Amino acid sequence: MILYFSGTGNSEYAAKRIGEACRDETVSLFEKIRSRDFSPMHSDSPWVVAIPTYAWRIPRIVQEWLHRTSLSGNRNIYFVMTCGGNIGNAGNYLKKLCAAKGLNYMGCAEIVMPENYIAMFTAPAKEEALAIIGQAEQVIDNAALLIKKGEPFIQPAVTVKDKLNSGFVNNIFYPAFVHAKKFYATDACISCGKCAKVCPLSNIHLDRGKPVWGKNCTHCMACICRCPAEAIEYGRHSRGLVRYVCPKVTVQG
Repeated sequence: MILYFSGTGNSEYAAKRIGEACRDETVSLFEKIRSRDFSPMHSDSPWVVAIPTYAWRIPRIVQEWLHRTSLSGNRNIYFVMTCGGNIGNAGNYLKKLCAAKGLNYMGCAEIVMPENYIAMFTAPAKEEALAIIGQAEQVIDNAALLIKKGEPFIQPAVTVKDKLNSGFVNNIFYPAFVHAKKFYATDACISCGKCAKVCPLSNIHLDRGKPVWGKNCTHCMACICRCPAEAIEYGRHSRGLVRYVCPKVTVQG
C-alpha cells in the first residue's frame, strides 16, 4: 500500500506513479491527519510512504501519524521523499522510527521535484517544472522497480552537512520559521474558502469572507499555492512569485 501526504502535488504524483507501476493501492493521508484519525491500517504488500521534505526530514505531522498508527501485515516499509534539493540525513531518523514500530526499513529514495516552498524560495514556471518532473520520472520508476523486487533502496553517503541540516537546522527551523504569522489575503480574495479546505491542520477559517490563520501551521504551502485567485501572500517574499501546483496531477480540494 502506498501512503502519501502532499500539499501541492509532487508527492502525490510520485505515489500514484509508483502505485501504477506496482499495481498497488494509493491512499492519501490528508483526511487522516486533518481528522486526527490514527485507526489501524493493514497491507499485505510492502508499505510505501511518499512525502515531501521539510528541512531535510519528513514533515512532523506525518511522523506523528506514523508513530501513532498501527501498520499491520507486511513488515517492510519504503520511503519516497520529494525535495527541491536533497533529503540530508532523513534516512537515519526514519530508520529509528521504523525500529520503534517493528518495521523493516527498506531505505529512502530521494526524488528531486520542482520547488514549492515559496515562503523562502522561488518555484519554477510550468515549462521548467515539467522538465524537472521529466528527469524525476526515471528515478521514481527505478524506485518502483526495487519495490516490486522486494529489494532495498541504495542509500547514498551521508555528509557532515547532511547530519547538521537534518539535526540542528531542522530543530531550529520549526520554532523559528514554521508559523502562519506572515500569511495574509489581499483584496483579490474571492471568499471561495478553498484555502480552508486544503489546509491539512484545519488552521484556516473565514471571517467575514476573508481567511484567518491560526497557530497550527506546517508550511505545506497548499493555501498559498492553490488559491485560485492568487490572493494569498507570505510577507513580502511571495509577491510576484509563481504559485506551484504539480502540473501532472489534479489536486483535489
